[in-house]
Amino acid sequence: MQTSQKHEISYGSGRFYVEPVQNLDSYGLPSSENLENYSSSDNSSQTFYPSHQILEPYGTFESASTSNNSFPYQNSPSTLSFSPNNSPVSQLESNSYVLRPQHSLEFVNGSPEDDDSYLRHDLDDLRHKMLELESVMLGPNADMLDTYDAEVKQESASFLLESEKWKKNMEMVSKGDLKEMLYTCAKAVDENDIETIEWMVTELRKIVSIMGNPVERLGAYMLEALVSKMASSGSTIYKSLKCSEPTGNELLSYMHVLYEICPYFKFGYMSANGAIAEAMKEEREVHIIDFQITQGTQWVSLIQALARRPGGPPKIRITGVDDSYSAYARGGGVDIVGGRLSTLAQSCHVPFEFNAVRVPASEVQLGDFELRHGEAVAVNFALMLHHVPDESVNIHNHRDRLLRLAKHISPKVVTLVEQEFNTNNAPFLERFVETMNYNSAVYESIDLVLPRDHKERINVEQHCLAREVVNLVACEGEERVERHEPMSKWRMRFAKAGFTPYPLSSFINSSIKDLLDSYRGHYTLEERDGALYLGWKNQVLVASCAWR
Repeated sequence: MQTSQKHEISYGSGRFYVEPVQNLDSYGLPSSENLENYSSSDNSSQTFYPSHQILEPYGTFESASTSNNSFPYQNSPSTLSFSPNNSPVSQLESNSYVLRPQHSLEFVNGSPEDDDSYLRHDLDDLRHKMLELESVMLGPNADMLDTYDAEVKQESASFLLESEKWKKNMEMVSKGDLKEMLYTCAKAVDENDIETIEWMVTELRKIVSIMGNPVERLGAYMLEALVSKMASSGSTIYKSLKCSEPTGNELLSYMHVLYEICPYFKFGYMSANGAIAEAMKEEREVHIIDFQITQGTQWVSLIQALARRPGGPPKIRITGVDDSYSAYARGGGVDIVGGRLSTLAQSCHVPFEFNAVRVPASEVQLGDFELRHGEAVAVNFALMLHHVPDESVNIHNHRDRLLRLAKHISPKVVTLVEQEFNTNNAPFLERFVETMNYNSAVYESIDLVLPRDHKERINVEQHCLAREVVNLVACEGEERVERHEPMSKWRMRFAKAGFTPYPLSSFINSSIKDLLDSYRGHYTLEERDGALYLGWKNQVLVASCAWR
């Protein structure tokens, strides 16, 4: 081992010996290059280790200015060394100064010994103290480094996911997959991803058109519904769609066109009327309670059929519950419907009476029906219960209340016709997909009947169909009045109210099959678990069943 050299510095009356360190690495001290690395971090991240924080734990020898040109600690009775927090811990002795490896200043008498054992002991002691210092200095910072590494990894993963997402979005847009683009936009709305929303809306508006193919036409209304939802103006647009509708004969003509070009309403009315006619074939007085009579179209064919019944027609009384949309469409109250049906019944020589209920279905009470002894009662829920709020909307649960009310009057038959899809309690994104799939089939079925640039088709889709789409997509809470449920859920509600299934006759099935044969397209009819299902290709659209 080399003998260490001592540099003598004369300062006043004492001698200060400095023992030079031969190899900094052996002491565990950071080199100047490493110190530079500690003092700054990558430009893209925060600086966790500024240089002044790194150097302080090693001990800072503060200089003291002296006016007498003497060493500041000269002839002091005590020695000063520094712990990692800069507190004095060692003692000063004698008049000679040696910078020991122990990181302290000591005063000794005379020159220190240069033997190897003394140096080895000092070096071991220095290593031990430096390890302690390193532990104190880097302990908390080590956790910070771990946190920093985790954050970098998380940011890298997030960046990769974001890059992959935009890559897929670019591929999707380049392919022009409109349904996938609409779904992506809806997902962005659900996640409040403004950047993706703005980009997708811009791209979608280049594709959608009210005169395009079925998906492009539907997409035009669904896109505006998404924009309205983001702007929290869904209810406003929904109301404006209703208010912008033509009144009187114009709107009725659009509804009539939809009734004629698609079998959905005729299917529902025919299956319900068949069940009522079957249940009332022996009755002389029939009271039909229709919870949403609309324009009264359903009862035209039933009055005509009962007029031809062997032994003569029964006396018919219809109680019709009005709704604001139908009243707006007809340009007047429900008495208009009563007048038309009375005229029809008179022409068919059928005794007839009409009872008008001028309140919404959710507000109907038992006294509104004016029940009479000897009447056989039939209750009709045709395409209306999904408009009645249930327990998910308010505590009154009018949906189940109406079923209990119907059970209380002991009807011979209760008919149910409903659109077969699930939007009532579905979360937004699931509801969006249900709405898109269901209405794609409806728009496709219309496409085979009316040309894409046909003015009546545009009016039918805008005034009779788009309003439902906008309400389903853009509105929430009590403002969302379109709340469909699948047949499985309706079965549970009817069973809970105390009803049992009423089988539909085979004659009804054959009549509906004949009806569908008169329409072009890919309509399907299926009987399952006592209910009839009308669909387009593989999408079920309307379900019908009866209860007692």
